[in-house]
Amino acid sequence: MIKGKMIVVVLPAYNAEQTLEKTIAEIDRSIVDRIILVDDASKDATVNIASKMEVLIYRHQVNLGYGGNQKTCYKLALEQGADIVVMLHPDYQYDPRLILAMSSLLVEDVYDVVLGSRILGSKIVSRGMPWWRWAGNRCLTFLQNLLLREKLSEYHTGYRAFRREVLQNLPLGENSDDFIFDNEILCQAILFNYRIGEVSCPTRYLKESSSISCRRSIIYGLGVLKVTLQAVLEKSGLIKCRLFRRDGKKLKV
Repeated sequence: MIKGKMIVVVLPAYNAEQTLEKTIAEIDRSIVDRIILVDDASKDATVNIASKMEVLIYRHQVNLGYGGNQKTCYKLALEQGADIVVMLHPDYQYDPRLILAMSSLLVEDVYDVVLGSRILGSKIVSRGMPWWRWAGNRCLTFLQNLLLREKLSEYHTGYRAFRREVLQNLPLGENSDDFIFDNEILCQAILFNYRIGEVSCPTRYLKESSSISCRRSIIYGLGVLKVTLQAVLEKSGLIKCRLFRRDGKKLKV
């Protein structure tokens, strides 16, 4: 706990057997009250490895997708009574030691959402990020900041921390079960006027770390543009979109 606030880390896992143990080992148990792993019907030994560690495990019987996995993660964290929920990929790409810094900004009521940004750090490409992913990240982020009138360094990190009320109030049940979920939840937070902050996050790009293909990245990029345009049109009052309805479908806790 930090100042009496319950901190829960959620790990949306799929075929993470090679990196799971290293990721969990670097989570500071003196501040984290619960670690919840949601396995999205992995085909490897992810669940067996997790069962030997001090984590709560929930397993999907069928693969629901990355967004579907996160919905389960957040629902379970809220049911556990979490005040702060940190979503960390178990592929050891992001540094778990930043949980304290990210959570503290929420506990101290500085922000409502905190992102672990890969772009705020230096030498991103030399650390292993493929140049085409870096270029896509930069182009999409530039367009989104321009259209949404924001100044985030990136919208595509998989390392995020949320205050409880954010996850309760956003209509997450309206979101996709695929990778575009990450962008939908950020656009929702922006339109709902939540305060979003960032911390610089060193990253690793290992062979065993998860990554989507170039084709899936292109599909994701087109989805990002669609969601961003929907957000702009919603904000301007030109359309009403289910993603941004305050009475939209929320997580059932």
